[in-house]
Amino acid sequence: MTLRGPMRLRILGAAEEVTGSNYLLEAGGRRILVDCGLFQGRDEERRNRDPFPFVPSGIDAVLLTHAHMDHSGRIPLLAKQGFKGKVLATLPTTELCEVLWQDSAKLMKEESEWKTKKNLRKGLEKVEPLYSQKDAEGALALLSAVSYDDIFEPAPGFRVRFRDAGHILGSAILEVWIREEDREAKVVFSGDLGPQQTVMERNPAFIEDADVVVIESTYGNRLHKSNLETRAEFRGVMNAALKEHSKVLIPTFAVDRAQRILYELALMQQEGLFRGGIPIYFDSPMGVKATEIYKDHLSLMSAEIQEQLRKDQDPYSPIGLRYVERVEDSQAINAVESAIVLAGSGMCNGGRIVHHLKHNLWKRNTHVIFVGYQAQGTLGRRLVEGEKTVRVAGEEIEVKASLHTINGFSAHADRDDLLAWASNFRNGPLFVVTHGEPASAVSLAEALKAQGLRAEVPAIGQEIEIRPSAPGVRAETLAIPCKAPEAPCLEAVKVLGEISSILSALKEKAPEMEDPAEVLPLLISTRTLLETARDRARRSG
Repeated sequence: MTLRGPMRLRILGAAEEVTGSNYLLEAGGRRILVDCGLFQGRDEERRNRDPFPFVPSGIDAVLLTHAHMDHSGRIPLLAKQGFKGKVLATLPTTELCEVLWQDSAKLMKEESEWKTKKNLRKGLEKVEPLYSQKDAEGALALLSAVSYDDIFEPAPGFRVRFRDAGHILGSAILEVWIREEDREAKVVFSGDLGPQQTVMERNPAFIEDADVVVIESTYGNRLHKSNLETRAEFRGVMNAALKEHSKVLIPTFAVDRAQRILYELALMQQEGLFRGGIPIYFDSPMGVKATEIYKDHLSLMSAEIQEQLRKDQDPYSPIGLRYVERVEDSQAINAVESAIVLAGSGMCNGGRIVHHLKHNLWKRNTHVIFVGYQAQGTLGRRLVEGEKTVRVAGEEIEVKASLHTINGFSAHADRDDLLAWASNFRNGPLFVVTHGEPASAVSLAEALKAQGLRAEVPAIGQEIEIRPSAPGVRAETLAIPCKAPEAPCLEAVKVLGEISSILSALKEKAPEMEDPAEVLPLLISTRTLLETARDRARRSG
């Protein structure tokens, strides 16, 4: 179908900030939403309740880059307010959303009940949650799984392909083609990009053409330490804390960061760096469920994780690991003097980590290790910036614990990673720099310009006209209808994921091959078999 009329991109979130990702593509009377995330940090309550700058029922489809709440967390609200289209995402993302949205609704209910009690004592009105469990379930019914690398049509005039972003399990870069009469424009959304040298996930896919690229800039002005340096830093902090028989608190995001830290602890034990006698509490029911999903999709993980599996090692189960489900069991950890505690939320703006901080921040024999981004206005950010007294769960707490920040575990690309990814675009697209605080976004935009590329940092609400290149950037294959995969399809997707993982490992090892000639005939035969499988898939479709 050919669309008529201007093609526009509207920036509705994550503009000069990290949270609240939300973008609207408009063309020919059709509207496609990319991400619909929660705002976190400063003024989050009001901003999340602000009306959408569009009519939810008028949205044709939502494309979801990944499950993190700053990208997906307002989709239940969108459904509550009338959206009835499909929410398209990779299969792991749909499974993670089920865990995250239901937990979010539960926490919102508990928080609204607590605030209502306070308000009623003051003669004020009841507080309603942003959305309910029923709303979350309604949104979950709209989820539809798509496969990496397939091209499908979410609405007439639009074609989309999900590519691996290397950020968290199921994360995706989006390629979106829009037809306008005899021309075709292409918009690429980076989503959250993983680093070029990943540990948990596969490396992010490179894309070579686009008219507009919406690129994240979380760490657009910073460089991460190498994996080796990060591991050395983490192990140094852990060894010092364990020698002191301290309690170690690690605020962790339930998805990806928790699994990464569990893996790092397991590696330390494998290498004999600490004994298995110290308890490791994974105090996050949501994180436990997310870890099970990670275990169900091991074929999508990195070559390093695959190597662990070949050694019959469970990468997410260090010795001494204890899952904590009940609140009573979480509270009982207070009586344990020496332990490692992983708990959410990662920014300390809610969840069980707040309870642990309240009972331990004032103790000198406590180590708090921050392993993820801390948004402005969050408790985690205030601690990282060195506040000596903080308010935690209604109490003023003096900070005497030792605080450590290790940024190298980030699942985000750093400045050089982002520039390397951007350098693969050959046709000079416009880079729209989002998902970063002002200093970070501006720094990345300037670095892109220094490489001879066009870049701008948009304000929230800004509208960008999409101007197709001539003769246009065209999709390489025909669009396929979008539908939820059935059981045989899921098995095929699993096998393809395993093949992709093997290919990633071979690419990494290729420069180190002593005799490539021995491997080349096998690779050529494999290519022939895969081409045959592709041709049969096309005929059957």
